[in-house]
Amino acid sequence: MPTLSEIKKILSDCQQYHLLKFWDELNEKEQKLFLDQLDTIDFKEANDIFRRAQNSLEEDVKKLDNRMQPIPKEQFESEKTTNADTLEEYRTVGLEAIASNEVAVLLLAGGQGTRLGVSHPKGMYSVGLPSGKTLFQIQAERIRRVMSLAKQKTSRTGKICWYIMTSGPTNHTTKEFLKKNDYFGLNHEDVKLFQQGLFPCYDFDGKIFLDDKNAVALAPGGNGGIYRALELNGILEDMRKRGIKYVHVHSVDNILTKVADPVFIGYCIKKQADCGAKVVSKAGPTEAVGVVCQVDGKFQVVEYSEITEATANLRDKDGNLVFSAGNICNHFFHTDFLNKVAAEFEHELKLHVAKKKIPHVNEKGEKIKPDVANGIKVEKFVFDVFQFANKFVTWEVPRISEFSAMKNADSVGKDCPSTSRRDLLNLHRSYIEKAGGKVTCDEVEISPLLSYAGENLEIRVKGKLFDSKTIILSDEEILKN
Repeated sequence: MPTLSEIKKILSDCQQYHLLKFWDELNEKEQKLFLDQLDTIDFKEANDIFRRAQNSLEEDVKKLDNRMQPIPKEQFESEKTTNADTLEEYRTVGLEAIASNEVAVLLLAGGQGTRLGVSHPKGMYSVGLPSGKTLFQIQAERIRRVMSLAKQKTSRTGKICWYIMTSGPTNHTTKEFLKKNDYFGLNHEDVKLFQQGLFPCYDFDGKIFLDDKNAVALAPGGNGGIYRALELNGILEDMRKRGIKYVHVHSVDNILTKVADPVFIGYCIKKQADCGAKVVSKAGPTEAVGVVCQVDGKFQVVEYSEITEATANLRDKDGNLVFSAGNICNHFFHTDFLNKVAAEFEHELKLHVAKKKIPHVNEKGEKIKPDVANGIKVEKFVFDVFQFANKFVTWEVPRISEFSAMKNADSVGKDCPSTSRRDLLNLHRSYIEKAGGKVTCDEVEISPLLSYAGENLEIRVKGKLFDSKTIILSDEEILKN
């Protein structure tokens, strides 16, 4: 624990001494809390981050068109065009890895439900399915089901550790929610929460804001904070002790995510990839999603705003978009690569900077909520490590079965709870009809504990009509009820 004089010197050297402006107004407890927080911040690094952020703001945003190339064919495969035998080979390799305790899932769950209009973490959100299940429950039950499939395939009981990266605002609530729900049937020792890092919030001159008289204004540093957080929280060491080799990383807000997808994992293993990305074909040239491609020979995600309309509309001889690999925040990592990133490349990650309205305490000690942007927040993104991979691959999947984002409130009418609910129930309808059932109602749901991707359904649905609200349960759930 540093002394006040040591903190004063650090802040003075870093031109952030204004943070102590109200020190004498604080009581002893408030002073101790403030010192504790100040001790967690590397102010020299914080100043360096601001300088890098300022440079990125001042750079002219140059279009990347002339520097871009699509993903080479040898590093791209699609579920749609891969034959059934190869798909089954990939699936078997993935299930073998799961049965050998070599696979973990890392859920990016640091986001609050602000845009959804709720005050709790996104993972606790229920989109109004007949079962009422939340995103956390759906994803946990998919993990349980894929472990069951691995056992059926190999006769070995493997386990998947569920790592959940939270943030300061979501950590406690998430922890209590999972505990209250008994981790949705997962072994509590295999569910590990850890927090992503926070970055200071700056004014346009690089001065760090106070959130209160005894608290620095901090904000989550984006999902790219995963790499430092894995190291600082001992998660990489935990993975090493468990013998984990492969990690499936995905965002919390895609209700269709195939968690620990054995086909994707098996594909990446077969290709000896240290990093992989699932992609969907862009819905159209103007869809505002980042595309995975090469820039100057290195893989990265290019945002729609970084290319001209002409490049976005480029098509090949078959009429397909040249730059069509839409990023869906769904990634594979070898743990050797994660360790290498944490040790060698984390400090090189690109900074993404946004001008924001940042609430703060002014010079008079008054809490201000500005009407216009008054400073900047800095983030790092998980996909900015693609460039460091020795072997990077992409796996294209159908949007209809794997991607339905939930970013907005229902009032927006797009990428919202109602569209997520619709897309999941439509997918379940297709599974039932493929298995010989008939659905004439929009409220028929399949439990993840019964079926991971449409398997195991014939005995429950063949020859049956589903014309009213129904939840098709697993044997375990039927016994419980």
